[in-house]
Amino acid sequence: MKSPFTFEHSAPNNIEKGKLYPAVFLMHGMGSNEQDLPPLLNELKDQCHIFSLRGPIVQPPGYAFFTIEEFGKPNKAIFDKIVIHIRDFIEEVVSEYPVDATKLFVMGFSQGAILSQTLSLVLGNEKLAGAVVLSGYLPEHVRDEYYKHDVTNLPMLVTHGTMDYMLPYQWGEATRDYFKEQEADVTFLSFEDGHGVTPAVQKEIIRFFKKHF
Repeated sequence: MKSPFTFEHSAPNNIEKGKLYPAVFLMHGMGSNEQDLPPLLNELKDQCHIFSLRGPIVQPPGYAFFTIEEFGKPNKAIFDKIVIHIRDFIEEVVSEYPVDATKLFVMGFSQGAILSQTLSLVLGNEKLAGAVVLSGYLPEHVRDEYYKHDVTNLPMLVTHGTMDYMLPYQWGEATRDYFKEQEADVTFLSFEDGHGVTPAVQKEIIRFFKKHF
């Protein structure tokens, strides 16, 4: 891999020769790392490739993918660059690993959720088979300035805690409404908790992937 990312990769056990498998690309939240999200998909490990990326910016106690100018506003130059790097990483994986190019999924929490919905617009339904957006928001400059590919019927699971004091619950509703306007196939899950992933949310994540693999 020529990619600048540090990442963890897990492949199905007993891979059948010549068979291509779905791939899920994971992006963690601010201050976390590439080991954070894979346990959520333990039940699916033998059904897909999992690529978990580490953000390149040191953000104790872990890492970040981009910096923030002000609340709800990523640093545009850094953010746009990381989106391009992740897009290129996905394309490189398709060319180098036995993955099914028609079954590519992105999933992220917090900062990673911001990226996963942005990548949904950057890649569109031509390249993505689905997206999981866990407690994030769509940056204003992405909505207003990006060239957006078609996401019609793109399966999306969007979740947000009603007691999220890090990123307001209303931002999750705004994500839901925006992608529904774009005619994506949005499933929205609100839950009575804060900024995190509950066992009930994890069950919905597993259900989502089993349905769309």
